[in-house]
Amino acid sequence: MPSEWSALLALQRATHATLQVLAAELVDLDLTASEINALANLADGRGRTVSELGAAVGTRPTTLTSVLDRLERRGHITRGSRAGDRRAVLIELTASGRLAATTIRQTITDLEHRALGHLTADVVASLRTALEALTVVPS
Repeated sequence: MPSEWSALLALQRATHATLQVLAAELVDLDLTASEINALANLADGRGRTVSELGAAVGTRPTTLTSVLDRLERRGHITRGSRAGDRRAVLIELTASGRLAATTIRQTITDLEHRALGHLTADVVASLRTALEALTVVPS
């Protein structure tokens, strides 16, 4: 098996394991992995358009719509228009959404510390660089 495949398979396994741990630790929030991802990306408190959020979570806006529908029904987000562009739908967290997003971000931070805490800062920096490179794989 080429080394590129083994690296990508390792990444897939790491992603799967990470999602399982997050799901278990965040079970009380009663959210899907897609909902967790959306809230985590909104946790900085900055509103985003559907297109911006879709790019951040790695999904098409049409796919993201059902996730946003569920989050809105649960009172975690609002959808409104962006000042100066009524066509753009702006997604923002509500108070309950901010609370859930804060919990999600803290859980992710804690998991990262547990998983990577034994590695040197240089190794972690290299890992982050490699992961960033994979987010912009050329077509």
